[in-house]
Amino acid sequence: MEHTPEIAGTLAAVGPRLRRLRTRRGVTLAALAEATGISKSTLSRLEAGQRRPSLELLLPIAQAHQVPLDELVGAPEVGDPRVRLTPRRHNGRTAVPLTRRPGPLQAWKSIIPADQNTPDPCTHEGYEWLYVLSGRIRLIVSGHDLIMGPGEAAEFDTRLPHWFGPAGDEPVEVLNIFGPQGERIHLRAAPGSRRAARETNQ
Repeated sequence: MEHTPEIAGTLAAVGPRLRRLRTRRGVTLAALAEATGISKSTLSRLEAGQRRPSLELLLPIAQAHQVPLDELVGAPEVGDPRVRLTPRRHNGRTAVPLTRRPGPLQAWKSIIPADQNTPDPCTHEGYEWLYVLSGRIRLIVSGHDLIMGPGEAAEFDTRLPHWFGPAGDEPVEVLNIFGPQGERIHLRAAPGSRRAARETNQ
C-alpha cells in the first residue's frame, strides 16, 4: 500500500519519537517490553524505523507511557493531566500514587495510622526522599533516631537499615519520592543493626 508523502513522513517520524519519549523518561527497553508485552527486539526495530508502526504496537506503548495515542504520531497532546488517585493498602499503611507514568522517579503520599509505631528497620536498593505533610514522625536510619514535624524533609540511602512511623498517638502523612528500585520487597535488617536503630536520641 502506497502512502502520500505526508503520511509517509509521519510514519517515518514515529520511531525517533518513540525513542525520545522513552529515553526522556528514563525507561529501558526491557522495562517497556515488560509493561507492554512487546519483545525488546520488536521495540528496538520500531524505534529504528525497521518495523512499520501499527495500532497493535502503538496502543500498548501509549498505555504504558500513559499518553494519548496522538502523541506517538506527532499530534498535539490532549487529555486530562490530572492523576487519578487510587489508594493502595499494605501492612496497615495506605499509599496513594501521585505519578502515573513509568520512569526513574515515583512519588507517593503515605498515610500511616497511629498504631504503626513499632520500629521494624528494613533495607532495599535505592535512595529515598520524604517530606512530612502532617503529624510527627519518628525516622530511624542506621544509628540515627530522629523526630520530624510538618514541613521537614529527609533523604537517605535505603541500603541502610531504616524505618519511619508515627512519633505520637496520631496518624501521619508523608510525601515519598523514590526510584523503581525502592519498590522492591524489603529485606530485614541484621539483628545488630536493629538494636542500634532502637536507640532513641534524647
